[in-house]
Amino acid sequence: MTLDQYIENVASKYKLGNATEHTFRGTLEQLIETIVPDIRATNEPKRQSCGAPDYILTKVKKDIPIGFIEAKDKLLVVMIGM
Repeated sequence: MTLDQYIENVASKYKLGNATEHTFRGTLEQLIETIVPDIRATNEPKRQSCGAPDYILTKVKKDIPIGFIEAKDKLLVVMIGM
């Protein structure tokens, strides 16, 4: 998925007027994993020491968590590093 495809997908869903923050999560996961192929974005992971993030970003080959994402309707907060 390219960034343009991501933006187009989010915009088309947003225009429907019935989207929530969860509506866009699959698209964001797909974008992250396309842009950074050695990272897996897990939506709604089990509770972490930092709380309950919307995503955990994990380095694939070493199964090492490298960051968290908190997604909101109009805001995306990314915390990299542990």
